[in-house]
Amino acid sequence: MFKRVFLIVCDSLGVGELEDAKNYGDCGTNTLAHIIDAYKKNNLELKIPKLKRLGFSNILSDKSKNKPLAYYQKLKEVSAGKDTLTGHFEMMGVKVTTPYITFTKFPDELIKKIEEISNHKVIGNEVASGTEIINRLGDLSVKEKALIVYTSSDSVLQIAAHEECISLEELYDICSKVREITMVDEYKVARIIARPFLGDKNGNYYRTPNRHDYALNPPKKTGLDYLKNNNYSVISIGKIVDIFNKNGITEYFKSKSSEHGMAQTYEMLDKDFTGLCFTNLVDFDSSYGHRRDPIGYGNLLMIFDKFITRFMKKMNDSDLLIITADHGNDPTHTGTDHTREFVPLIVYFNNCKGKKLSNNDTFANIGKTILDNFNIKNDLIGESFLKELK
Repeated sequence: MFKRVFLIVCDSLGVGELEDAKNYGDCGTNTLAHIIDAYKKNNLELKIPKLKRLGFSNILSDKSKNKPLAYYQKLKEVSAGKDTLTGHFEMMGVKVTTPYITFTKFPDELIKKIEEISNHKVIGNEVASGTEIINRLGDLSVKEKALIVYTSSDSVLQIAAHEECISLEELYDICSKVREITMVDEYKVARIIARPFLGDKNGNYYRTPNRHDYALNPPKKTGLDYLKNNNYSVISIGKIVDIFNKNGITEYFKSKSSEHGMAQTYEMLDKDFTGLCFTNLVDFDSSYGHRRDPIGYGNLLMIFDKFITRFMKKMNDSDLLIITADHGNDPTHTGTDHTREFVPLIVYFNNCKGKKLSNNDTFANIGKTILDNFNIKNDLIGESFLKELK
């Protein structure tokens, strides 16, 4: 049994279209491969030697001559959809059968309710990039103390406000109330997201790290609940605590950025615990995938590669490292939506002999393996690959 499991989600790092990608308009997508291509086209080199050695080269090409340091595979998503909650819930053993509702514009009656419970005017109400809309509507928002409401291709309702005009406490309270009124079926988006910002007039605004998500509860008990109920630690780094709406979490640390999240995860190597440290590195998705910036995405991958190199050197013999993703977000694809892709699976422990794992049927194999490691009986989907780790 491994004493500590470190599960790191590189949010949106897909590795190729799924068989049903055409149903989502995502034919031909491959987040990682197209980032590599973008670097080549710009006469740059994506330097991720440790990730390639671990098994990413093998995941991208069956013809790779790389002898992997880790066990590897690419996993299918069996749930309906391609969003954050769906991917993470499936990872922890729960299949989502109905996609979460999305909007291009929220109904007038919902906007009116938000204005009534907040005592603030609502502006925006459109599909938009978060950075673009605060620069376009920020001046008006500050002048009228108005809430900027917007959405994306995801199942989200985002509320932005200037921290010096509407306090964080008030914005969080508004979002909490909006979560309550959007629990009815016709408005039930997966997440309400508080998006505070700062900056000057004339479009010089920027989002702060004080984002807060108000998510729906998982549809049933997840692997995290099983771990917690059996007295194992479940430590959240980044937005994991928000994704699972605190269910199954024993301790959590919010991250200001993905680099901060890497540093927090590295610090956990000095912590004596038995259980799971679960990290989400969101900037791959939010800062580069949605903004269709393959070069920026690659730069963060190179930072991650150096982090993993340091992390592996400090691992104990009783530690297990798992690297994966929750969906794709090909920065060379049309639009700004997530993409329906396989996700990578890298499994490493000291002195392991890497090879390809046999089963790739579902993201849930990850959660099933973690529970198997701690000998916890459960009724979740997935197949453990623990016996293959030698």
